[in-house]
Amino acid sequence: MNKTLEEDITLFASRFPLYEELRNKSFTITGATGLLGSCMVRCLLTLNERFQLHLRIIAVVRNLEKAQLMFGRPNNILSYYVCDFASTVSFDPPHTDYLIHFASPTASKYFVEHPVETLQAGVNGIEKVLDFARKNPLCSLAYISSMEVYGSVLDDSKPLTEEEQGYLDPMSVRSSYPMAKRTAECFCRAFAEEYRIPVKVARLAQTFGAGVSKDDHRVFAQFSRDIMQGKNMVLYTTGEVKHCYCYTMDAMSGILYILLHGRDGEAYNVANEQTYISILDMAKFLCQEFNPQIRPVVELNENMGYPPATKLRLSSRKIQALGWKPQYDLKTMFERLMQSMKEDDM
Repeated sequence: MNKTLEEDITLFASRFPLYEELRNKSFTITGATGLLGSCMVRCLLTLNERFQLHLRIIAVVRNLEKAQLMFGRPNNILSYYVCDFASTVSFDPPHTDYLIHFASPTASKYFVEHPVETLQAGVNGIEKVLDFARKNPLCSLAYISSMEVYGSVLDDSKPLTEEEQGYLDPMSVRSSYPMAKRTAECFCRAFAEEYRIPVKVARLAQTFGAGVSKDDHRVFAQFSRDIMQGKNMVLYTTGEVKHCYCYTMDAMSGILYILLHGRDGEAYNVANEQTYISILDMAKFLCQEFNPQIRPVVELNENMGYPPATKLRLSSRKIQALGWKPQYDLKTMFERLMQSMKEDDM
């Protein structure tokens, strides 16, 4: 773990006000070696150490060796459970109080090249997790969804609430990811209604921060590398897509607020409304703030697997009613990301 990420997690633990509600609880975290899953494991470990919470954490992973390189060998606080949600293998970890289901593909290129596996991981995964929760009652379960469930939305005259939806083309292979997320959300609602499973849905805005791989191909990572290398920012679209963003530590606190205080069977946007910006304007903003010697350059490429043009100005009113507020603005988010990337180059 690099120094920037370590600082972020230490600050998270000092700020998170609901830590006492976690005392003596057990957590199961799927996708525990991914960016967000690993951040959650580390945040819980740090909260446990800081406040002596006596937590037990089960990290669900596909690759045990990779997990042990990240977190170390199992001990009386952290243990591992191996499962690939795209497979037909059953999911039956030890009993737990809380479960957070992060496991999912995340790369647009992968969605296009492996749409079947993307659908299988999304749909089979949530069905296995919910079936486990039906047989092993939990205090709460959080499913980590995505702003991509909204599909194409072109009217951003007002923030988009959780009750609204845009268009998704089911015949596009790129839709494998958002369609899987929509189906998984439907499963969550169905299990909440029929079996009274205490499941909540966290719809994350595009989320990044310290710990993102320096080889990540998503636009925020590409732009960060261009700034650090003094290269013009190449956009493979016209950059009209507009999104809200969220820093990793804000996402961690938001997910825990939803897990602990959210209503069963409901969805919550996790987004910083103040970060709403188009890709092109973000590139211009970053050049101005960090390296005025470079500029955005458009080189259209339709084979990158990016989602259709959309304007996802997400409302965060519902999650803020639980007491959550984001702490990181867009400039700080990129400062922390680039500092983390520089450390990984050392």
